[in-house]
Amino acid sequence: MSTGIFLLVAATVAVAAFIQGTVGVGFALVVAPVVGMVAPELLPVALLILMLPLNCYVTWREHPELDKTGAGWITAGRTVGALIGLWIIAQITQHELNLLIGASTILAAVISLCAPSFAPGRKAFMAAGVVTGVTETATGIGGPALAMVYQHQRAPILRSTIALCFALGEIISLVLLCAMGRVTPDLFVSAIALVPAVVVGAYLSRFSHHRFDGKVLRTSVMAFAIVSGTVMLYQSMS
Repeated sequence: MSTGIFLLVAATVAVAAFIQGTVGVGFALVVAPVVGMVAPELLPVALLILMLPLNCYVTWREHPELDKTGAGWITAGRTVGALIGLWIIAQITQHELNLLIGASTILAAVISLCAPSFAPGRKAFMAAGVVTGVTETATGIGGPALAMVYQHQRAPILRSTIALCFALGEIISLVLLCAMGRVTPDLFVSAIALVPAVVVGAYLSRFSHHRFDGKVLRTSVMAFAIVSGTVMLYQSMS
């Protein structure tokens, strides 16, 4: 990875960490399309590694608001979905993975924007967990399904619960990817080099998470995701 590409990815990671630290979702939706265009070899391993410290921090910061019951059911579904995601990445090429990332980014963002208000129960939590396991393990993108079930809850509940589900799920996905030989030393080093960008974004979010209008910021994230996903699809198909 050249210096210019590294700086671009680092800046994207810092912005994404700030957004997720503020809103509760958005990191993968912002980072995955950009990384898929300039450094696709980093997906999904580096993305999962980078999200782990960010989500641990957000969980710790807002743990009093945690929905433990919902997190439990989501994690159960997430484990099943991770196995399906592993099968997907074992069957497709990098080009096909880029198409999947672009399409799943657009679809996930549109669904999150259009989903009607509802009170989630056990089945909804399990379904969100399965979908998250599949998409996050295969592409690094897992937030929209969780955002959809929690989008009408208070912001601290959304942020803390989604962060915990992410952290647990990322550990599961990384263990499975390690078993498949997908976590190489080069990928690990590249991810670690980008951790300072995560720290910067997460630190700045502590000054804004209680001030920003979550709905407006979240809508902006989803709009960016749709544009990025569209560009990635266009480049992959051209």
